[in-house]
Amino acid sequence: MIKVGIIGAAGYTGGELLRILTYHPEVEIVWAVSRSNAGNHFYDVHADLFGDTDKVFVEKPGEKADVVFFCTSHGETGKLLAEYNFDKDVKIIDLTNEFRVNNTEFVYGLPEINREQIKKATKIANPGCFATCIQLALVPALKAGIIKSDINVSAITGSTGAGVKLSATSHFSWRNNNMSVYKAFTHQHLAEINQTKDLLDPKLQRPIHFIPYRGDFSRGIIASVYFTCDKSQEEVEKIYSEYYQNEPFTHYYNGNLYLKQVVNTNKCIVSVKKEGDQVLVQSVIDNLVKGAVGQATENMNLMFGLDEKCGLKLKPSAF
Repeated sequence: MIKVGIIGAAGYTGGELLRILTYHPEVEIVWAVSRSNAGNHFYDVHADLFGDTDKVFVEKPGEKADVVFFCTSHGETGKLLAEYNFDKDVKIIDLTNEFRVNNTEFVYGLPEINREQIKKATKIANPGCFATCIQLALVPALKAGIIKSDINVSAITGSTGAGVKLSATSHFSWRNNNMSVYKAFTHQHLAEINQTKDLLDPKLQRPIHFIPYRGDFSRGIIASVYFTCDKSQEEVEKIYSEYYQNEPFTHYYNGNLYLKQVVNTNKCIVSVKKEGDQVLVQSVIDNLVKGAVGQATENMNLMFGLDEKCGLKLKPSAF
């Protein structure tokens, strides 16, 4: 059994990770740190876990873990690594943005491009949720070198993407029946998306224009990405379908996409449509699963030589 520790386990990502790993057949959760909830049961914070586990949060790490997940606030992981000083053989999976860009110590944990590096890694920087959805819409086109213009992106995310701490734009009364643009052209996930663009197609010296939206739903991301391309619809479809044909979680779909295809799963579904010289790529994910802890679990499976799907055969609701 893989002994798992979790730091920052009381937030949305921490709760989702507990939900997945509690039933992972190869995992034992040996401790879960929440300084503000030490002594409380997991289900006192994450009520959906009532009846599944009687474990309690602790104030600091306990027995040695094989892997530690960081579900902390951005900027906290480095400080906590220094404070806790884990043994060098303890693997680290960081879900914050601290080590995603221009870092040689952490492997960027997008399996669809870095699977072999992840298998050998001891430290993983898990991608951001918007970054995951948008990159998976772009990776086949970037690898094939078919993009001939700037890249335009609009994407909408659920309220859980803002984290568990209450803010003016996460109140139900503000978010319900409402939408808004935020961080237009400046969203922090652009840095890691651009890093992948430059890695996969270094000749494409064109910018990405990203407009993020806050949605009036809890979970999920749908992204629309479009660019100029001189390939036919059939040629673009072939590029995407062949690239993703053997991927365990990312799939090409010849049809319209909607969030409920992927919510509560680790799937990303991608579709393409050509109109004139423009290619529209749409992609959908669950921001908490494929956009966060599901992908982190996928990375853990790869690091420990398990089947990549282990513990992640999650099914969406039909309604």
